[in-house]
Amino acid sequence: MEEFLTHGLKYAFPAERGGATRGVPTSYAAQPLREVLTPGNEPPPVWPYPAGSQRGIALAPLYKQAPKAALRDPGLYELLALVDAIRDGRARERNLAVEIMLSRLQSAIHA
Repeated sequence: MEEFLTHGLKYAFPAERGGATRGVPTSYAAQPLREVLTPGNEPPPVWPYPAGSQRGIALAPLYKQAPKAALRDPGLYELLALVDAIRDGRARERNLAVEIMLSRLQSAIHA
């Protein structure tokens, strides 16, 4: 699983960026990475969603209805945001996202 998260995810599900839009924060702009990373000066990545709370640069979600589902389920939201950090983030963001994801998977297995 670690190999796929570290090396395969961004190639199996490549990130598709767009222009400025209103949407739902994702990747490093959402929990849990938002707690540990300081945002830069560039607009944050967001899933395009008309009812979204933030303006940023569009990052296409894995599935069209992901923003709507994520807003209903905080746990799902965090996992999808971590996946986006792996798909589209810089090295530090990707490494932290993989570390957090693996920790959560280990916890789920041992629960």
